[in-house]
Amino acid sequence: MKKLSLLVLTLFLGTLSSYAQEEPNPIPVAAPFLLIAPDARAGGMADIGGATSADANSLHYNAAKFAFSDSQYKIGVNYTPWLRNLTNDLFLGNIVFSNKINERSAWAASMNYFSLGTIDLTDDTGLVIGSENPYELSIDGAYALKLSETFSMGVALRYIRSDFALNIEDSEIKTVNAFAVDLNGFYQGEEMNFGNFNGIWRAGFNISNMGPKVELVDGGDDSFIPTNLKLSSGFEFILDDVNSITANVELNKLLVPTPPIRDDEGNVIEGKDDNVGFLQGMVQSFYDAPDGFSEELKEFTWGLGAEYMYDNTFAVRAGYFHENELKGGRQFFSIGAGFKFRSSTLDMSYLINSSDVTSPIESTLRFSLSFNLGELYEYY
Repeated sequence: MKKLSLLVLTLFLGTLSSYAQEEPNPIPVAAPFLLIAPDARAGGMADIGGATSADANSLHYNAAKFAFSDSQYKIGVNYTPWLRNLTNDLFLGNIVFSNKINERSAWAASMNYFSLGTIDLTDDTGLVIGSENPYELSIDGAYALKLSETFSMGVALRYIRSDFALNIEDSEIKTVNAFAVDLNGFYQGEEMNFGNFNGIWRAGFNISNMGPKVELVDGGDDSFIPTNLKLSSGFEFILDDVNSITANVELNKLLVPTPPIRDDEGNVIEGKDDNVGFLQGMVQSFYDAPDGFSEELKEFTWGLGAEYMYDNTFAVRAGYFHENELKGGRQFFSIGAGFKFRSSTLDMSYLINSSDVTSPIESTLRFSLSFNLGELYEYY
C-alpha cells in the first residue's frame, strides 16, 4: 500500500515511541492526538495552558477556567499543519464555543479533527484500487462552576473516534469508538499589591481522558488512551495600567502503566504487569516503572512559558518544553505573538526544535482566531 509508512509514522506521533537511545522505555497510547495542543496562544508558551487566564481554548487544558471567562461567549478556531516537511494534507483542526451562563457557571463544547491525509491502496502489481482518508476526532462538552470567588471546578465528557480501518481484504485495523471524562480545578486569586507592582496568582489541575482501554488491532491487546495529569501554576506581574508579564510552569504525567521488562516467554522480570484495567492503571502508573522511583520522575514532562501583554491588545510569548530522553526526548523552544482587534484576537506561534527527535510541527507557523462576544465580566 502506497504511503503506508507515512500512516504508521503518524499513528505514533505524539506518543512516546521508541528511538535510538540506551534502554528507552516509552509509554505507548492509543489516540495520542488528544495530547496535542490545538491553539497558538498555548503553542507560543510551550503548550502551557492549565493556569493561564481563561480564553476560548480553555477546554483542552482546564475547562474549569471557563467559570472565570471575561465575556459571555467565546469562539475559537485553530489550525495546525502536520508534518508539513513531508506532505501537505495532514493537519489538526479545532473549533470551540463557550457560554458564560452567569457569574458562577459556564458550559463549552469543542470538536478536534486530525486528518491523516489520503492513502492510495494498490494491488500486487502496483495498480491503484482505491484510496482511504484515515482520521481521528473528538467531540467534547464541559461544564464549569465557581465554588468560591477564587476557585472553580469543571468536568468534561469526550467522545473519541479513531478511524484507521482500511477497506481491504483481511484488514486487522479496527475503528475505535470510546468515551472519556476530564476532571479539573482552577484557582485565580484576587489582585494584590506587592510594592512597585500588583500581581495575581493562578493555579490549576486537570486529569484528562479517563476512560476504558480500546482495541486497535483485531485480536490484539487492548491499549490505554492517554489519561494525563496536568499540574499548573502562574503569576501575572501587573506593572502598570498597560503592561503585564505572566510567568507559568506546568508539569504533565501520563497516568498509564509503564511497560515492564519481560523475558523471552513474556513473563515480567522488572516492573509490574501492565495488563490491567484503566482505573488500576492510573494508580499503578505512579509506582510501576522497572527502574523504580528515578524512572517515575523521568515520566514527568515540564514546561516554562511567559507572556508579555501591552494594553490588552498586543502579546509576545516564549516557552520551553522538556521531556526525558528515555521517555520520548521531545525538547523545544517556542515563540508566539497575539493581536487583538476589538472583539477578535489573532494568535501565531512557531516551534524551534532542540533535540534529535523531530517534531511534526517543526518550522511550521500555527494560527488561531478567537472571538469574545456578549456581556463582559471583570474579576480584578
